[in-house]
Amino acid sequence: MIELRESGAFFLIFVFLTSEKIIQPQKPTISFLCKTFFYYMSAASSLKPSVLLLADGTIHHGHAFGKTGTTAGEICFNTGMTGYQEVFTDPSYFGQVLIMNSVHIGNYGVFDKDVESGSVKIRGLIARNLESQFSRKMAKGSLDDYLKANEIVCIEDVDTRALVAHVRTKGAMNCIISSENTDIEFLKKELLKTPSMDGLELASSVSTTREYELGDHNSEVRIAVLDYGIKRHILQCMVDRGAFLKVFPAKTSMEEIRSFRPNGYFLSNGPGDPAPMDYAITAVKEILKEKKPLFGICLGHQLLALANNIPTFKMHLGHRGLNHPVKNLITGKCEITTQNHGFGVDPAAVRNALNMEVTHVNLNDDSIEGIRLKNHPAFSVQYHPESTPGPHDSRYLFDDFIAMIRNSLS
Repeated sequence: MIELRESGAFFLIFVFLTSEKIIQPQKPTISFLCKTFFYYMSAASSLKPSVLLLADGTIHHGHAFGKTGTTAGEICFNTGMTGYQEVFTDPSYFGQVLIMNSVHIGNYGVFDKDVESGSVKIRGLIARNLESQFSRKMAKGSLDDYLKANEIVCIEDVDTRALVAHVRTKGAMNCIISSENTDIEFLKKELLKTPSMDGLELASSVSTTREYELGDHNSEVRIAVLDYGIKRHILQCMVDRGAFLKVFPAKTSMEEIRSFRPNGYFLSNGPGDPAPMDYAITAVKEILKEKKPLFGICLGHQLLALANNIPTFKMHLGHRGLNHPVKNLITGKCEITTQNHGFGVDPAAVRNALNMEVTHVNLNDDSIEGIRLKNHPAFSVQYHPESTPGPHDSRYLFDDFIAMIRNSLS
């Protein structure tokens, strides 16, 4: 979408290029130029005003995109330049209003296979330029239509560089977007109704509601997946390595999970605060008693820590993006990783634990990125080794998990 000032600039540039014969339209007439000018003027004047209000009182004005309405949640930002559809459908973003740092979002449209769940999971979207037009042969539609179909309220024409710098300094907080009521006093009252992410259990809201199976039924590698908001490509990474999976709803009883006769367990990613998830922490403790291989990612990493009396905490910002450097302390190698989390495990508690060791650390802030137990075949990482989107430096972790299961069977 083009603002009024940009429409005029486009018109002047178009006139110059035409006059210099740098571009030659079929009918370089005054009528053609006038029609072009008024087309962009009309597009600019049809933009619907929208407003973004942060909990600290910061206000940004912009224009509506996607659904016209009001939405609120915790503000966060993603530094990735590509993979916006995978990001929007990641269940770990449930309850959050997302800033996309990249200046153009939507320019390659949407595609059925570029999803991590059955629907868009972000609560709202903030960007500099959200594109209705797209260029991609495989694309099935525009981002605008996609977000409208998923009822996602968005705001564009926001100075996202200034906004991200502000959030980076002040930390995570709630915000509200509205394109149906831009009265600030009204929005302040509405924003107060939005719960804090700290202490909020959300995993059961995005978990599957039914059990389902994936992979080769004849495989000797049988993995019970505890779904707290799992991404589809995580499942695919295990299926691609020959595993047979059964995915269980978040609050499934251990008796029912054991009836699958798994020889390995997987704890998925997911949204919200892990601390109030008593049902999941209890399940992990029961799993550890079996001494079968266990692998956790993101929220699953935090649950493994909590099951071993390692506390978690809400981070100032969290990590979200495709280029976070992590060091593997076992191999000494660095990995460029995909991340999406707002909580972490307590570094001092992990390092002081007798039954646990740190395997990975974040090279930006030295936060804990990986742990493994000394007395159990269990390990976890805070980041996303499936990396969709992102680099595939860390997919060896799925190989390690499958190898651990196979070795336990021999």
